[in-house]
Amino acid sequence: MRHSPSLPRAKEDQRKKSIVPITSVFDKNYAAFLFDMDGTLLNSTLAAERVWARWAEQHGLDVKTFLPTMHGARAVDTVRRLGLPGVDPEEEAVKITEAEIIDVDGIVPLPGAVEFLNGLPSAKWAIVTSSPLELAKRRLAAAGIPVPANLVTAEDVKVGKPSPDCYLLAAQKLGVSAADCLVFEDAVPGILAGDAAGADVLVITATHTHAIETAHTTIRNYEGLDIHIDREGRPSLVKEVDA
Repeated sequence: MRHSPSLPRAKEDQRKKSIVPITSVFDKNYAAFLFDMDGTLLNSTLAAERVWARWAEQHGLDVKTFLPTMHGARAVDTVRRLGLPGVDPEEEAVKITEAEIIDVDGIVPLPGAVEFLNGLPSAKWAIVTSSPLELAKRRLAAAGIPVPANLVTAEDVKVGKPSPDCYLLAAQKLGVSAADCLVFEDAVPGILAGDAAGADVLVITATHTHAIETAHTTIRNYEGLDIHIDREGRPSLVKEVDA
């Protein structure tokens, strides 16, 4: 399960700036939906933490303290942020990714995610992940989620989340403005990236073990959600109501 994120002081100010009153994402339609992958469409927490725990132990880190900090960012950015002496972030990220590609045991889709995606036209959504391409494809396959027509991965941007570049690129691929998109995210770096891109953000909490402080709309998973497509082909979120 994903731990409630702990923010470095530099990111705390950014987070506070993002906590402002917002309009419910159920009140409007969008040009497109942009989805993070890990923790948002599928649960890879156990697999990822197995790999990262071994790596952390090998480098003398306190595993319990370290693991909550590695979610939502590219491996190279996570390693670089640590500033470990004699450690090449690029080389370590390759090793970590190779281990993650091997270990996909226990990866599952979030409840309702597959059905929800099946209800979206392929030109109206994209996956935007901090995972490299091969790892993304491996995890999607393990979760039974088809690789989408539009996919942005770690290799596609020079700067990863919380930079908005990945979401701006996804919107560009779809031929829409990021400000007219709804971003689905679970981790603080991705939430900040969605905010910085000018998009609306919906926070998925299925893998959280503690409440996340955010003014954004939150849902646990995709159960009870439906999609409405208007006459212009714009999707909107609909909450199913029991009869």
